[in-house]
Amino acid sequence: MAGFVLALDQGTTSSRALLFDASGAIVAVEQFEFSQSFPKPGWVEHDPEEIWQSQLRAARGVLEKANVKAGDVAAIGITNQRETTVVWDRKTGQPIHPAIVWQSRQSSGICETLRAKGLEEEVRSRTGLLIDSYFSGTKIRFILDVVPGAQARAEAGELCFGTIDTWLIHRFTKGRVFATEPSNASRTLLFNIHDGTWDPFLLDALGIPRSMLPEVKDSSGVFGEADPEWLGGAIPIAGVAGDQQSALFGQGCVSPGLAKNTYGTGCFLLMNTGREAPRSEAGLITTVAWRLGGRLEYALEGSIFVAGSAVQWLRDGLGFVGSARETDALARSVPDTDGVVVVPAFVGLGAPYWDEAARGTIVGITRGTSRAHITRATLESIAYQTRDVMGAMAQDSGIEPAVLHVDGGACENDFLMQFQADILGITVERPAVLEVTAMGAATLAGLGVGFWRDRSELDARVEAPTSFEPTMPEDERESRYRTWLRAVERSRGWVEEGAV
Repeated sequence: MAGFVLALDQGTTSSRALLFDASGAIVAVEQFEFSQSFPKPGWVEHDPEEIWQSQLRAARGVLEKANVKAGDVAAIGITNQRETTVVWDRKTGQPIHPAIVWQSRQSSGICETLRAKGLEEEVRSRTGLLIDSYFSGTKIRFILDVVPGAQARAEAGELCFGTIDTWLIHRFTKGRVFATEPSNASRTLLFNIHDGTWDPFLLDALGIPRSMLPEVKDSSGVFGEADPEWLGGAIPIAGVAGDQQSALFGQGCVSPGLAKNTYGTGCFLLMNTGREAPRSEAGLITTVAWRLGGRLEYALEGSIFVAGSAVQWLRDGLGFVGSARETDALARSVPDTDGVVVVPAFVGLGAPYWDEAARGTIVGITRGTSRAHITRATLESIAYQTRDVMGAMAQDSGIEPAVLHVDGGACENDFLMQFQADILGITVERPAVLEVTAMGAATLAGLGVGFWRDRSELDARVEAPTSFEPTMPEDERESRYRTWLRAVERSRGWVEEGAV
């Protein structure tokens, strides 16, 4: 009998593969980074072929590491960077343009046009989203505009669009399956989250032919089989979810009111709202969490564009540290930031501000400012941005969670996690195993083929988390947060109109 589930975690900077056994333990991990392209300020692109090759290499590598054959693997689960947009030729499978990454602002002009047409409310009511270049729909429109003949080819049914899940499914099945699932579809600006279908009004507003779009399947269940050529045997792809929804599922936040924050390239805070799709009035978005057994479930989400990438900036851009791990000790080497505040709005501000014209700002610098102060302020900025979103979430839902579940690479930083607890005034819980995004995809896949009967089989084996309790006095917490809000205002609207 097959004794393993393979999770493919295709992220913004690397492609990873993790092999889980029946107990939910990680047997092996393989990871490969891939190239990042920044053609213009605020633009971010990837090579779809490099994504595919790096993910295939990781999948093959993890099986080889564990000495596991395809026949030993019950199912493949896929989780992916969301919103990143690929358009390819239906017959050849070749991309017609680089993938436009979720962070990229290159379709901001298209967003301005949609707003000028007064479509904000229609888009919001149908998709739960704001009109922003973060989402896939305007990225598709950008590609169709800049590639000669692309619109005509799309209308002739010759082109396919997919987020990265769809791109990988299409490649692994050698083009036999063209599909996605609702957590990814709900990030496109084209999906009606209430009736669970591609929305004709939105497709027409963006001039995108329906034929470009994939079939939408349940998040757990068989999508198709990876071709034997790739991994040495046919393996069912049986679970798919966008990375943040996958982390929500992996954290066990499957009941309304439970919340998690993933500290990755960006920060993504989601709260499960069950079968209710609440409208946000505080700058959040409503998203599909997953669809199981044909039933949609939802979440409120706050998307912070820059979190772990701010630490990368300290390492690669400024040379302050040789590795991200060094930031913990460097931040602790000073008692505070000495009045320095960093607002890492490198690609604008996401929730709850949604300001594409904001840019990164460092305020409060004096002659005594050191790299330790700036490093500490950069770590603190991640926690402050999370408080911004938690406040908006409480305003929208009326729920103030007593615990924030955390995951992602940056949550290994104890200084950051303690400061997060302090600035929120609630407990922060970090799981013993941080690979909850991959775990979510593996669980969806395992459930999709009956490898596990239900979540309780895994939940019973979860090790106790590490808890960080708030110790900061409330008056200090509020004073620090007010200073943060002042700094945010100084970062906003920096880029002149038309130059975003």
